[in-house]
Amino acid sequence: MLVSSVDTYCVQSGGHKAGMTGQKAWIFVKVDTDEGVHGWGEAYTQLDRYKNIQQHVQEMARYLVGRSPFNIKHFTTMIYNDFAGRRGSMDLYCALSGIEQALWDIIGKKLDAPVYNLLGGACRSKIRVYANGWYGDAATPEVYADRAVETIKRGFSALKFDPFPGPWRLYITRKDEEKAVDNVRAVREAVGPDVDLLIEVHRRLAPMHAIRVAHSIAQYRPYWYEEPVPAENIKALAEVKAKIDAPVVTGEAIYTKMGFREILEQRAADIINPDVCNCGGILELKEIAAMAEPHYVAVSPHNYNSTSVGLAATVQVSSCIPNFIITEYFVNFEEISNQIAEEPIKMEKGYIKLQEKPGLGIELKEELLLENKMTQQGKRNLRTFDQEL
Repeated sequence: MLVSSVDTYCVQSGGHKAGMTGQKAWIFVKVDTDEGVHGWGEAYTQLDRYKNIQQHVQEMARYLVGRSPFNIKHFTTMIYNDFAGRRGSMDLYCALSGIEQALWDIIGKKLDAPVYNLLGGACRSKIRVYANGWYGDAATPEVYADRAVETIKRGFSALKFDPFPGPWRLYITRKDEEKAVDNVRAVREAVGPDVDLLIEVHRRLAPMHAIRVAHSIAQYRPYWYEEPVPAENIKALAEVKAKIDAPVVTGEAIYTKMGFREILEQRAADIINPDVCNCGGILELKEIAAMAEPHYVAVSPHNYNSTSVGLAATVQVSSCIPNFIITEYFVNFEEISNQIAEEPIKMEKGYIKLQEKPGLGIELKEELLLENKMTQQGKRNLRTFDQEL
């Protein structure tokens, strides 16, 4: 069996107001073979960069057609060493992740086995998920609280949110710190003591702000404190971790095993959250988790992707990671994801049950992918030199 073609579909997600505002695109990768077996994958995207990622998929596809889909490790290693000349980038790893997932899907279908059974078998029968994307453009503690209550009524027992106002800046005012604390307080009071609150900082802050806010919200018992400082300064991350009580998370903007080595060596995080759609794919995520295991670091895969293919790949690999704790579910991506999937993934009482379908266990409706094709994105209102940074 040989790969015969690779196609991409760039699809509108329906919008997303939490975090980087604007219309997020989903890039789905379909790999076909000469035996008629096909596989689906999904590449992570960012605003204004999705066309670059789609082009990366198409360039890599030139070197995949005619090869066996079974030689996954060889192909991904060749892409880094030979195609990229050992010069990685977010766009490169996003594209490679989408292709890699599709190859696993093909192999699982060919062997009539779910991917998790090809990776050593499942460690659990269901995957715990937390809700994200539920707070949208909430601007007051009251709105945060109301939307949190609405979300847990759907069965979630864990909520992630960014409580900070304004653009992502290293240095913020005391007033903005206090607003963030008020938003966390309002959500905790609204949902009660038993719901886990995952505080997202989005690599926003200098250590002095990150530490002070962490101390202020400690009374509200956060489940974790995610990316308090920019990801590239590991010593700064370790500094924050040493001075606060909440578990520290990092990893969504870090790619491949090489990127996580120093974090683990310096014990700079308690939990890592690599994304299967940008870290290098399913096998790379499993290997990153294996690196973390002897360091007693937990794994909670990031999943700012659709709740179709991206989530399916995340569920497959999460099921066979011993140090897995929880993964991400974007509630605002659910509607369109369910429309384009032949059999949508179901979340029940904060969990997704493991299925026994071959491959990734999901199929997409290609006609709806074309109907929801991403058109030219408008320009965002990015700041000019005369506006405050």
